[in-house]
Amino acid sequence: MDQVAKAHAFKALHERNRLFVIPNPWDGASAKMLASLGFEALTTTSAGLAWALGRPDNGVTREQSLANAQLIVDSVDLPVAADLENGFGHSPEDVAKTIRRAAEIGLVGGSIEDATNDPSRPIYDFGLAVERVAAAAEAAHSLDFPFMFVARAENHLHGSNDLDDTLKRLQAYERAGADVLFAPGLPGIDAIRTVCAETSRPINVVQGAGGLPLAELEAAGVRRVSTGATLARVALTALKAAGEELLGTGTFRFADGVMTTAAVNGLMTSR
Repeated sequence: MDQVAKAHAFKALHERNRLFVIPNPWDGASAKMLASLGFEALTTTSAGLAWALGRPDNGVTREQSLANAQLIVDSVDLPVAADLENGFGHSPEDVAKTIRRAAEIGLVGGSIEDATNDPSRPIYDFGLAVERVAAAAEAAHSLDFPFMFVARAENHLHGSNDLDDTLKRLQAYERAGADVLFAPGLPGIDAIRTVCAETSRPINVVQGAGGLPLAELEAAGVRRVSTGATLARVALTALKAAGEELLGTGTFRFADGVMTTAAVNGLMTSR
C-alpha cells in the first residue's frame, strides 16, 4: 500500500464498530515482528526509542523521533502512526510543523500531548493547550489524505487526578478538531466509560501490566488500545534476566526456546 491507501485503511479502523489493538514497536525488528503476528496498524513509542538510544523518556529530538518513525514505516506494509510527544515545541506553530513533518515521512497519524516537560508546571494552560490542538488539527486536515490526529490529555500521568478537567480538555480538543482522544492513566474502567460516553471521537487507551481485558474495554466504548512502552520494557526485562543468569548461575537457560537465527533472518526479509 502507498501512503494514501494506508491512511484510508487506518481511518477505517477507527470507524468500524469494534476495537482494534495498535501496539508500539521501537525499531524495525520489533515492527516486523508485530506485523508478522497480524496486527493491523502500528504506532511508535517515544520512551522505547529514548531507551534504545540510551536516554530517559522525553530525551529525544524531533529529528530523532521522525527518523525512528521513518525506519518503522519503511520496515512494514502497514499504517504507522507516531507518538510525537508534545510536538517538540511549545507554540502552536511548533506543533503544526511536527504534524507536517510526520506526514512527509510516511506516517498516517500521530499524537500530541498537552504536557510541557516542565516539572514546575507540567500541563499547558487550558487556552494554550486548545490552541496547540487546533493548530495540529489544521495541519493534519490540510493534507490530501486522512491523517488521524490524536490529542492527549496528560493530567493523570503528571499527578493531577482531576477527571473533570481531563474531560473538559478532551471535549475542547474534540471541538478544536482532534480525530482521536487519549487520556493515559485514567483511574479505572468507570473513568474510561465516562470519557467514552461524554465525547464523540474514538477513544484510545493504553494498557500494560494489570491491563483490563479487551472485551471489557470494548464494552465501555473504547475503539483503540495501545501498549505504550510496555513491549520495550518486556524486551529489556528479558535481557536483564539473561544477564543476571549469566553472572549468577553461569547457565544459558535463558536461550531455551528462542527464535533461531534463520527464523529471525526470515522475519527481517518480510514486510
